[in-house]
Amino acid sequence: MRIGELSERTGVTRRMLRYYEDQGLIASQRCPNSYRDYNEACVDRVQQVRGLLGAGLPTQTIRRILPCLGPPGRIDIPNPTPETIALLERECTRMSQRITHLTRNRDAMSEYLAEVRSTNTSKPVTVQPVR
Repeated sequence: MRIGELSERTGVTRRMLRYYEDQGLIASQRCPNSYRDYNEACVDRVQQVRGLLGAGLPTQTIRRILPCLGPPGRIDIPNPTPETIALLERECTRMSQRITHLTRNRDAMSEYLAEVRSTNTSKPVTVQPVR
């Protein structure tokens, strides 16, 4: 499939797909006319990359674990090195910290919205800032 179709099917811009390819996250073959040609598996791969980027993993880490990704939601690393284990532990810790911050921000927004709805006035409601 051409880059436009991959973009439509995944919701990722053509520019971002080119970036993924430059970073070694996806691969394409070149047609005789130099157009990129992606196989069907790229659809799942792009979705996995998006999910990992959304979780806060840097592209360098994603590139290292991509060969170990099975079906979505599964990582299978046979005989992981101590460095790989340490990398994954660091990323898990970072993700947990990010989840904590996101949860606090969500809770602050929910509290604010509850206040606004309960007062139903045009006065601004002040909620303690989240740090």
